[in-house]
Amino acid sequence: MDKARYLVEAHLLEGRSVSELAAAHGVHRSWIYKLLARYKAGGYGALERRSRAPRSSPNRTSTELAEAIVALRRQLEAEGHDCGAATIVYHLAERFDRVPSVSTIWRVLGREGLVCPQPQKRPRSSLIRFEAELPNEMWQADITHWPIAGQGHAEILNMLDDHSRLFVASRAFPTVKAADVVDVFRIAIALHGAPASLLCDNGAVFTATPRGGKVLLQAELERLGIAAKNSRPYHPQTCGKVERLHQTLKRYLANQSSPSTLAGLQEQIDGFTAYYNAKRPHRALGGRTPLQAYGARIKARPPQLPPPRPTSASVTTRSMPRARSPCAMAAGSTTSASAESTRAGRSSSSSPTATSGCWT
Repeated sequence: MDKARYLVEAHLLEGRSVSELAAAHGVHRSWIYKLLARYKAGGYGALERRSRAPRSSPNRTSTELAEAIVALRRQLEAEGHDCGAATIVYHLAERFDRVPSVSTIWRVLGREGLVCPQPQKRPRSSLIRFEAELPNEMWQADITHWPIAGQGHAEILNMLDDHSRLFVASRAFPTVKAADVVDVFRIAIALHGAPASLLCDNGAVFTATPRGGKVLLQAELERLGIAAKNSRPYHPQTCGKVERLHQTLKRYLANQSSPSTLAGLQEQIDGFTAYYNAKRPHRALGGRTPLQAYGARIKARPPQLPPPRPTSASVTTRSMPRARSPCAMAAGSTTSASAESTRAGRSSSSSPTATSGCWT
């Protein structure tokens, strides 16, 4: 029996007082009086539990806005872009003067069945994050794969700025080789300037240090004075930003038509790069785009290389003797006796001597 009905019947049928019932069942007397008043007004049906929701909610999300949220979610998802609440807020601000909070949008999406709970995911609070203080302070580079119709898989070399998440370079190759990495790196430097450091994994095109050698990229970094950094083996979390970028890029490519050529794949990548850098709000950047974050601060540069130390062959502390005329050189090659005779003859002759051929 429902508690409310029991209390009403105990008072009306058994004659127990309201104070006794309140003390015995741990409730307040005013609640029992309310139950009695509701019973007298509507019988046992009035004792059923009532909703606590307000009759009207002036702050309730309008139907128009809720429909726009759902439509935008489906549009972004169909295009292969991020379609979370933070991204939806960014795009809604372009159409509405007042936009709901991120939590409100999550509730709307959950009410429409567009959110799938994933409790198995590792909580964000357990992650150890790092971020460069300035743009170009550190870049990250990595390679991923994508299928081409009838041609197997292509390899995509991606590079991004660690501070701003700017997509500085992305090129597709049949197979990425060491020379390709250097070429793409030089193109990125021509567009955005040289970074102070470059973080990569231990792929064979990035480093040969574990094998006791050196690849072209390492030589190029040394030439430019750029610090080379490599993640710990079997620990992709170190390069987590570019790894996460792979996931975002692949989600976009999966919603495009399957490319049949490498040039077609590169065209799709270029379209994604333009959207990612200039239009897509980034949650880690407080809703700014990577291009906005990249231009908000001064750019870091590689540390200045020390000037080369001169060798002993190129160092001199004395001045060279002044060039001597042929006449002087000829005079210096004579003996002291000849010099005396030459000086004696200067007073009597003004023509050049036969031996020296110089005017005296």
